[in-house]
Amino acid sequence: MKPLGVVTRGTTAPRRLRRADRWLVANWPALRSTPRPLVVDLGFGASPVTTYDLATRLRRVNPDVRIVGLDVDPERVAAAQAHAATTDCPVEFALGGFELAGLRPDVVRAFNVLRQYPAGEVEKWWAEMTARLAPGGFVLDGTCDEAGRLASWIRLTAAGPQSLTLAVDLSGSPGLVAARLPKALISRNVDGEPIHALLRALDDGWARLAWRSVFGPRQRFAAVVEEVRAAGWPVADGPARWRRGEVTVAWTALAPGLSIV
Repeated sequence: MKPLGVVTRGTTAPRRLRRADRWLVANWPALRSTPRPLVVDLGFGASPVTTYDLATRLRRVNPDVRIVGLDVDPERVAAAQAHAATTDCPVEFALGGFELAGLRPDVVRAFNVLRQYPAGEVEKWWAEMTARLAPGGFVLDGTCDEAGRLASWIRLTAAGPQSLTLAVDLSGSPGLVAARLPKALISRNVDGEPIHALLRALDDGWARLAWRSVFGPRQRFAAVVEEVRAAGWPVADGPARWRRGEVTVAWTALAPGLSIV
């Protein structure tokens, strides 16, 4: 089967996806209980370095996890396969795109892939990936900056989007993550859209609670998220993640097109 998708820029760097990887370890209970879970790193790019980063983090929890990196560029795949033959870290690489090379993974990490596609194609490729998941599987469709300090990702299942996670850089205001929203949301960051209202609430709280800086940015951001949750936003995680500069919100409050006055 011909891979579904087009060759993208493929830029990457070591540890660039660390925030999503750590979140995955903390929020995927089946990683610990599934005998040999399969994780696909879709669109690993010009270098497989973040695929190896992912393998290292997941195998600390489950040494038997199987990692397969997929890309639609045959030259990238060949180079990654040649490198894999020289390392002791067992990671597989294959030619593949949104059809997932015929695999039935438990998790797909698709970072900085759909960001380079037209917004009108996002739902089509979501459906393509989620239709090929193992039972109970999910996709992380995300975007991050070059250093991995700002990131966001949508958790998708066969039933559709479930949540959005924002990973902010605590050296600045939370709203700076707007530039790294997933493709499905970045053009929706305008007045009247839920994502705009959420980012505005985080920024307003960050400004209002500036006095908490005496306790450090981690405590300040945790206090901001506590306020946001108290205001009615369906925050799905707790203080341990907030202090990392991360917050997960249920998709039911963020779906594009919802009316926010």
